[in-house]
Amino acid sequence: MPDTALLRLIKAELVEAVDPRISDFAAAIAADYGDAARSVLFYGSCLRSQQLEGQMLDFYLIVSDYDAAFPDSWKARANRLLPPNVFPAQHNGLVAKYAVLSEADFHRLNRQEASAVSVWARFAQPSRLVWQSDAIAAEQAVLAISGATPTLLNAALAHTSVEQMSMLDLWEKGFALTYSAELRAERSDRSASVVEFSPQRYSEFGHAALPLTSIRNTRDGDNVTLLPGQRAAIMAERRRWPGLRRRGKLLTLARLAKATGTYAGGIDYIAWKINRHAGTDIEVKDWQRRWPILGAIVMLPRLILRGAIK
Repeated sequence: MPDTALLRLIKAELVEAVDPRISDFAAAIAADYGDAARSVLFYGSCLRSQQLEGQMLDFYLIVSDYDAAFPDSWKARANRLLPPNVFPAQHNGLVAKYAVLSEADFHRLNRQEASAVSVWARFAQPSRLVWQSDAIAAEQAVLAISGATPTLLNAALAHTSVEQMSMLDLWEKGFALTYSAELRAERSDRSASVVEFSPQRYSEFGHAALPLTSIRNTRDGDNVTLLPGQRAAIMAERRRWPGLRRRGKLLTLARLAKATGTYAGGIDYIAWKINRHAGTDIEVKDWQRRWPILGAIVMLPRLILRGAIK
């Protein structure tokens, strides 16, 4: 593995200790996939809060390939055409959802050429490698994640309105961009709260990743300044974003529809997630549980009008 400051930070962060119940849960998820399972990553709000009871934990299961992971060929095709597949899980009183990606897709979707923001937006944030099949799988996870932070910060650099910006403001700008490219049930201050949870972490990762962005810059303490002559790189990045926003929102709807075949009780989870993040009081009706795709379609316009999702 190449030795860079960013890779060293990622490797160290991934092996930080977690509650043993999380590692046990990850091992149980991996066991269902046999030799196809390569690694399991834990991320999200429960990682930040360290609260597990009564919460929905978030995992990514990385597999060698989809055909090996899924005996049902339709699930393999669905994961290949519209990654990731998402499934519910329970273990020893805890509940979670886990997304499935191949090693190849995990690497690709953490980089600038990704057609949507969802993977690199999440893995620019902290995560833990809570299960791996071997040392090579762990190394591949580190390499894949190393694309996330430069991708997010390059987007933020392209959308700054000033030549100099603080490191943490740059991170907030990056996360705000990613939230605008998905249908998200988030408070307006969500991007700031993510960064404020661990400012030292984001400062360190920013210093390590900014030399790797295509938009060149310099750092003086925690102030980031664009170098002259960056207009072409800035415009190239900006041109990607209208398409990313359109695809991101359409992909959100398509994944919700796909989840009706993989995620029992998916519409109840969606309502719970929106209520939790947006402070709403959505109730799912029985008919929406019977026909979840139609129920989600009917629900969506009302949520947008109420500002619950954006």
